[in-house]
Amino acid sequence: MGRIPGSKKKRMWIREGDVVIANPWEVQDSKADVTWKYTRPQIEWLERKGYLN
Repeated sequence: MGRIPGSKKKRMWIREGDVVIANPWEVQDSKADVTWKYTRPQIEWLERKGYLN
């Protein structure tokens, strides 16, 4: 379970299957803050370079 903090909330929509960077909460390991969502060209580049399987 993740949440989009602050000013990014209105600009960022997350769907199932999106690639994101999430920082887990210190008090609850089951929750996290979403800090970045990758676009399709960024995901393709990460796959080509071997960062994503």
